[in-house]
Amino acid sequence: MAASLLLTILAALGTMADIEVIPYTPHITELSLEGKITTSTFALETPNCVFDNFANSSDIIWLVVTFSNVTGTFQNPPNPQRIPTYEDLYTTFSYMTMRSTLSQFPCSPGQSRRVLRVGNESVCKNDDGRTNCNSPLPSPGTYRVKFLVMNSTGARAETRWSAPIELRKAQAWQTVDTWPGRRSGDMIVITVILSVLCGVVTVGFLSTVCYECFKFWHHGPPESQEEPSPEPLQASRYNTHHIPPVPPMPPTPPAVDLPVA
Repeated sequence: MAASLLLTILAALGTMADIEVIPYTPHITELSLEGKITTSTFALETPNCVFDNFANSSDIIWLVVTFSNVTGTFQNPPNPQRIPTYEDLYTTFSYMTMRSTLSQFPCSPGQSRRVLRVGNESVCKNDDGRTNCNSPLPSPGTYRVKFLVMNSTGARAETRWSAPIELRKAQAWQTVDTWPGRRSGDMIVITVILSVLCGVVTVGFLSTVCYECFKFWHHGPPESQEEPSPEPLQASRYNTHHIPPVPPMPPTPPAVDLPVA
């Protein structure tokens, strides 16, 4: 019994001695973006071109997340079946997530804008079938992380541990300062002016609506006026071109008695 235990320990030590240390230290991204560290997540720099000389295309690259005070006692899993899951964080204070391959960390320049956000998956938090769930971190920490390269027989290479990472703490609502005296004078003036303008516009609108309603109910609708009868059609006078009037007929000459022969 003692001999078998000793052999197991020696085998484990031999396995640990064979693990290569990758000269890389994980760290928070240096990109200018909001939310690098939140109350339950943090964004790491993507380790592009880091594992090319230490991993094969069939190897799996894991991210190990632990509380900062247990990194000295963390032991790499001897095989993929012993990988600690997210639920183990509450018992062993560590877990492994972000299951990746060598192809996901290429040396392409365009990949430099990517980040690895730890704690970004909330949908698989209670899914026992997801052994690599990247669930939100439950407390501010502090945490430390490292990358671990594994094949079907165990760990092959690992990076150095990161510096301690502490998450942001949510501020209690009782401690939020709402006193106007803490605000700048310009902000107070702008707020007052906008409030007065909104009040004036609202009062004017309501006054107009009330006035129109009062006129309608007090005077009633306007009476319909009888339509004026159409004027009779008058023909236009037509003047022809100038024609001189006809002269009067001359009078009939008087009768003359002729002498009898």
